[in-house]
Amino acid sequence: MLELDQLVMDFGQFRAVNGCSFRVDKGSITGLIGPNGAGKTTLFNLIAGAFHPTGGRIRFLGEDVTGLASHQLFHKGLVRTFQIPHEFHKLTTLENLMMVPPSQPGESLFSNWFAWGRVSAAERDVERQAYETLEFLELTHVAHDPAGNLSGGQKKLLELGRTMMTDAKLVLLDEPAAGVNRTLLRKLETKIAILNKERGYTFILIEHDMEMIEKLCAPVICMAEGRVLIQGDFETVRSDPQVLEAYLGETTGAAA
Repeated sequence: MLELDQLVMDFGQFRAVNGCSFRVDKGSITGLIGPNGAGKTTLFNLIAGAFHPTGGRIRFLGEDVTGLASHQLFHKGLVRTFQIPHEFHKLTTLENLMMVPPSQPGESLFSNWFAWGRVSAAERDVERQAYETLEFLELTHVAHDPAGNLSGGQKKLLELGRTMMTDAKLVLLDEPAAGVNRTLLRKLETKIAILNKERGYTFILIEHDMEMIEKLCAPVICMAEGRVLIQGDFETVRSDPQVLEAYLGETTGAAA
């Protein structure tokens, strides 16, 4: 589904991503781990079209998408969430979801004047989809609350819900566990697993919560200093000496 070939990202003299290559298979949940400053979020920004790589290629669904902008990738089914949720805090939770689907007829002044029946029908369909999404996320009780009033965990669920309002094929999740209490975190894990197993979503997941990575992710990729150290199952990656030294700050001798 996604192939990265020798991706490089330079900021002046600093190389944030240094020749990263890996592939993401359809239907998988790929975990991306590594210490702060390893280049994980920069890599996400490259994949999602926020940055143009200094070198290397990105292929999505067999198409070279290197350098395409975020909105172009969005229409191809590649979407992302953020470590800090980007909700419209004055709009309701329901309205935040209803804003997501692209090319709604109500966005056209002509349609609002001369095709109001079509606009009204489309809005009802979007509202129905938004309510169904809130039911799946167990957030119907806050449907009409301002999104800015939600807890950190509820905002992360809302971010996930916004990806469900699109024709998402690959979802990049940037630290979904950050700032989430353990109860809502378990719920978030469950929803991600259901979307993957029952609805065919493919995920790449940046996360520092190793319990979440262990439960959800196969394979796991560890980055350090802008490059891929190792890729494999969780146990293989966790026990690798390079990972212990770079990610956990342990030496091989100490690990032994």
